[in-house]
Amino acid sequence: MAEQVNSMRVTRAAKKRAATAMGSVQVLHPQATKKRVILGELTNLKNVVAISESDLVGPQKPKTRLRKKEEKIVEIEANSDDPQMCAPYASDIFEYLHSMEVEKKRRPLPDYMEKIQKDVTANMRGILVDWLVQVTEQYKLVSDTLYLTVSYLDRFLSSNCLHRHKLQLLGVSCMLIASKYEETTPPHIEDFCYITDHSCTKVDIIKMESEILNSLKFEMGNPTINTFLRRFTMAAQENSKSPNLEMDFLGCYLAELSLLDYACIRFLPSMVAASVIFLAKFTIQPKIHPWNSTLQRCSGYKPSDLKDCVLAIHEFKLYRKSNAGSWLAVRDKYKQDKFKRVALLTPTIEIPMAYFEDVEV
Repeated sequence: MAEQVNSMRVTRAAKKRAATAMGSVQVLHPQATKKRVILGELTNLKNVVAISESDLVGPQKPKTRLRKKEEKIVEIEANSDDPQMCAPYASDIFEYLHSMEVEKKRRPLPDYMEKIQKDVTANMRGILVDWLVQVTEQYKLVSDTLYLTVSYLDRFLSSNCLHRHKLQLLGVSCMLIASKYEETTPPHIEDFCYITDHSCTKVDIIKMESEILNSLKFEMGNPTINTFLRRFTMAAQENSKSPNLEMDFLGCYLAELSLLDYACIRFLPSMVAASVIFLAKFTIQPKIHPWNSTLQRCSGYKPSDLKDCVLAIHEFKLYRKSNAGSWLAVRDKYKQDKFKRVALLTPTIEIPMAYFEDVEV
């Protein structure tokens, strides 16, 4: 009798463990509840922007980046006692990141649409990136995954001529690689097949993933706009008693908008991040000069260095706001209350040219 009781207890315990395991599997793989986000038909439109050779900004270091060792900025990380802030090493870390971002192997060609691509246009690229923003939201991926995805996308297109019907496949394959690099629990290949309504098969994605890795020579870790944006945002709020969330979200909004604009790839990620902070501060307080000596020392850029990039992002933001039928994912994302509805902030049409005069350090 005792043996039967013990046997029943063991059986019940085994069933309980099995039910728990099944429940955990269902939680970890919620594919059935995911909403599909399908990329629409790409139209054969001309490139939105035309860049002349004189407009191209190469990957050279800004002159203001060259400063003596003893002139390094005192770190402005909010909590120097937090080991994750790496305050004692932050200057060296960011000097290294600046040196990485100018390496030719990590930079896309600023005019690859004109020189390399035959069937893909800047407008198609914008549609794809806008769709990838929706995928990022759908699978709750971190922002670094999105920025890395676009980096891989541009670098691959800089050396590989692609037919338009493979553009979505390239996008999800780049996001798969970026997810593996950044995410704790990256989506499965089947998830990317599902979200494309199975227009991209598992075999297709695996094959494209291999092509991307070989084309980029497995150089997958490189600084993005988001890498520098975090630090510059801290510098912009150094005198604030508490974080200005509106400023944070507006910077993120403008940075993601810059990903849509093919014209912005000619600028270094650190320059785009600095320009985003400049424009965010100007949007919130248009009557106060958006740049100061702290931001100049932290970023290595003078206002005159940022002029072209700031005006490009500002013009793109104004143009896309008036064109309500195109590329709405980023705008819709930042119209939400959790992002302080920063996409609804009305920017001043013109930026005073006096704001681009250099600041004394």
